[in-house]
This record gives sequence, structure tokens and C-alpha cells, in this order.
Amino acid sequence: MANNNISVNKQTVIELLKSGKDHRFLIPEYQRPYAWGDDEVITLFDDLWEFSIERTTPEGAKTYFLGSIVSYENSNGEKEIIDGQQRITSLFLLLRAVYAKLENEQNKTKEVINFISKIQPALWLENELTGEVDKSKTLLHSEVATDKGNEILRKILETGEADKDSKDNYSHNFNKFIELYENKAVDNPMHMYQFINALLNYSILLPISADSLDTALTIFSTLNNRGLPLSDADIFKSEIYKKLSASEKGIFAKKWRDLEEEAADYDESIQSLFNYHMFYLRAQEGDVKTTTPGVRKYFTEKDKNRLNAEIIDTLAESLKLWKVIRKGEVLSNEPWSSNKDILKALDILVSYNNEFWKYPTLIFYNQHKTNPEFEKLFLKFLRKLCVLLVTRYLQAPTISAVKDSILKLNAAIIKTPEPDFVAGFKTDTSEEEAKNLIVMPPRSMVRMLLKILAYENSNQLDLLPEKWEIEHIFPQKWNTGFYNFEMSDDEVKAQLEHLGNKLPLEKSLNIKASNGYFDKKKEQYSESKIEATKEFGKSAISDWLPYDIADRDKQISEQLTSLFG
Repeated sequence: MANNNISVNKQTVIELLKSGKDHRFLIPEYQRPYAWGDDEVITLFDDLWEFSIERTTPEGAKTYFLGSIVSYENSNGEKEIIDGQQRITSLFLLLRAVYAKLENEQNKTKEVINFISKIQPALWLENELTGEVDKSKTLLHSEVATDKGNEILRKILETGEADKDSKDNYSHNFNKFIELYENKAVDNPMHMYQFINALLNYSILLPISADSLDTALTIFSTLNNRGLPLSDADIFKSEIYKKLSASEKGIFAKKWRDLEEEAADYDESIQSLFNYHMFYLRAQEGDVKTTTPGVRKYFTEKDKNRLNAEIIDTLAESLKLWKVIRKGEVLSNEPWSSNKDILKALDILVSYNNEFWKYPTLIFYNQHKTNPEFEKLFLKFLRKLCVLLVTRYLQAPTISAVKDSILKLNAAIIKTPEPDFVAGFKTDTSEEEAKNLIVMPPRSMVRMLLKILAYENSNQLDLLPEKWEIEHIFPQKWNTGFYNFEMSDDEVKAQLEHLGNKLPLEKSLNIKASNGYFDKKKEQYSESKIEATKEFGKSAISDWLPYDIADRDKQISEQLTSLFG
């Protein structure tokens, strides 16, 4: 099958690997390190062994499908592997292990000589005149920027030897293939030739060749359902890496690796850090267009030089903010990171239902963290941001409701730590409408509003417990035989979703409270470390019915409208 952009051609292992003599296989810089371990290696070998037995039976399968390989031909005429890196690398290691065992056979039978001659052109370039192979010219080459094993892979494919004590995946897997081969050769030596034959000539791959990197990535993203597709950050790593000198490459690769691991520890990724940084750069450029460019397109835009080795240090600095937000880490020489009022405001923002709170927060931190009055200014800014986001979303629960305001705010933050932005309900919203929006919020806004109410309690000195749930004071499921209301069940259910019927409650206490009666649930409330919930549990209220929700709705709406006004 073929069209102007893509060619697909089913091939056996030997056919595919031999095609590397015309276009060498390249694992590019932006790929992730080789990661297969014992589970994958043993599974591959055992599956192929079972298939080699099965295909000798009349009803057995005659071919074994190993999966697809997505690549494109780069400007150097190499097949740059986009998908199938782990698989094709493992196949090269397996064939090299098989070749090493055949080469060391004392008795070179016709079968041994045959398979040696078949495997050689699948691993190395041949001299066109003599047919001899040059083992220094392997058909697979890895340039993965953050993989220390590139040279190890080259030596294994060249020499057929690997350090038995080495812990890298290339050496370990090569030695594992040797071990598996030897074990099978002892148990069933005559079948080994059937195994090699099945591997070379009856194991099928589906190489998909694209005309460009972008096309290949699109195919990969469409086909891939096993792991993570290549991110934009992987491409950026490659672009930066190519520009560096030999001495700089090692330093950069270590920094990248360290940041990748550190970001993961705080529930972030280099990809997300690049995304946040794009908004920071856009703000510096005064770009307030609501059409958001793709991250890859933005950073690779010609003549902008947005990708350089220094960016890794910039992203590492930005990660400091997320260390505080995600894990409550206290940063040295940054007193704001232990300011409880700031931490409470950030905890509220974390519950916002899209990422548009992150961009102005990070921009403010990056732009003004050296200001002597940063702590005071940051708290003031975060509180106003909370009001802006909550009120805009209550009025129109969509991303577009805040996007324009946030992008303008981002640009304003660059100029001043006290930017002008209108926080609060729009002027055409009446007081009654505002109160109704508060007591009947979208479900995605409830958690954020409950946090605001909880932190408004002067006795709430610490952050809320990490694991808490939204508790319905009057339960969502009730005994209809016990209660007899002057309203329909549907009307009751609607009332139960009002903010006045909800409390934040630790998960463990919420499980105990379940759908119990109010006097029993109060016992769980009074044990809460959330002060507002504890006070409610210790109040003089003896019963709680849907009619009582309206009174608490009024109290809450007045409290919040005074904050949002």
C-alpha cells in the first residue's frame, strides 16, 4: 500500500534488517533510552520459540507478527526510527547473540554455515566485490542523547561480547539472549535451526515509511496504544543537542536527564515545563492573541532561536514553583514558600478545572521573585487571580470565558507586579444573579469554592488534609419511607446539589459518615481537622433537612459575594 506520503510493505525480519544496507537504521537523539528488560526479552524469545515449534505442525500458524516499525528517511539517507525502537534494537541484539553462538560452533554444519551467511548482511555492511562483512559498519546506530549505552550497543554489535557484570540494558539483554539460546540448545539442539529459520524467514514486521518527521509522528500517534508517543520535548532535546560541541553534549544530556527525573517527582514533565515557558515568552513578547500556537511550532519557529542549551536551566528554575505547589517544599532563600496564606491561595487555585491559572502564576513568579516585596505582592496577586477565575467561570463555565483576560494579564505582569485586571462578577450581573451562581455552581467548581470557605475560617491555620471529599450533609440517597417532604424527589435532589448542602470532609471520616442520619454524621464532622466542618459538627443544629439548605445557601452566598465584590 502506498500514497504520496506513506509506504507500507510487509517484510520478514531478514528482509527488513537487510534493507539497512541501503538506508542504515538510526535511533535518533530525541528518542528515549533503550528500556527493555527481562520480561520483554524472555517473552520475545519464548514466543518465537513456541512459534517455531507450532509452524512445523500441519495446523500451526505459518507466520508470526512482531509489530510495526515507523520511520522516515532523513537528509542523510538513514531510516530514522520513530516507533519500534525497542523492538528493532532487541532484534539486532538477538540476531547478534545467535550469530555469536553459530560463529563459535566447533562443528560448522551446513546449517550453521547457511545461517551465518544469512545473518551477516542483516547486521553489517558487505563488500560488494568480496561479499565479506565489515563488522565495524553495523546497520543499526543509536544517537539517543540521554542514553549512556550508545557506545556499548555499537561494541556489542561489532564484537558479539558484553560485560556480564554490566547493568546497562544493552549488555544485560544481549547476555540474556545468549543464556536463553544456550538453555534451549541443551534441551533441544536439533530444533535450534528451526528456531533460527522461523526468526529470520517467517517472523513478520510491518515497516511504515513516511516522507517526513511530522508525518511519521502523526502515524505513530495514531497507531500507538502501548506507551507514550514522542513528545515535543523529545524533538526539542534533539534540536538543542545537535547544536552543541562534544564537551557540551555530555553536560546537557545530564542536565536533561536530571530535570526529567526531578520533574516527574513533582507530577510534572519537561513537556509541561516547555508549555508553561511558552506562555512566559509570549507574555514577554506582548502576544495576547487567543489563538494558542502549538508548543512544537512555537519553539521551532524559524529565526527566533528559542531553543538553546540555557533553556534547561530556565526550566529548572521554573520547576521550583511546582515543588512548592505539588509537595509543599520550602525553598531556601525564598520565604514566600512557607507563607501559609500564599500556600492556601495556591491550594485553592490547584482546584481550578483548567490550566489557565498556571500561566499567570508562573509568569508572576519568574518575573518578580527577586522583588524585595515579592511575598506581599504575590499574595495580593494570587487572591485577585482566584476571584477572577471563580467569578468568570461561574458566569460562563468554559475555557474561553477566561482565556482573553488571562492572556492580557500575562502580558501586564511582565510590566508590573501590580497589574490592572478586573476581578469579580461582570458589572451587568445583579446581586441576586451572583448569589444564585454561587449556591448552584457547576460541579467542577464545588471543590474550589469549598476550599475558599474553609480557608476563610480564621481557625484554619494549616492547609486542608490532602485526602478529603465532598460530603453531602443531607445524603444523596435517603429513606423515602422515613422522610415525607412537601416537594418531589427531583426537587429534593436538585436542592441537595446546592453548595449549602456540602462540606469538605476527610475521606476516612466520609466513609464512616456514609448516608447515615444527621446526628450520627455530626460525630464524624466534629472529628475533622477542617475547622469549618468541625464547627458545623459541634454546632447546636439537631437536624438537617432540605429546607435547612436554603438558610445555609444564603449565609454562604453573602460570605462569598462580599469576597468577590
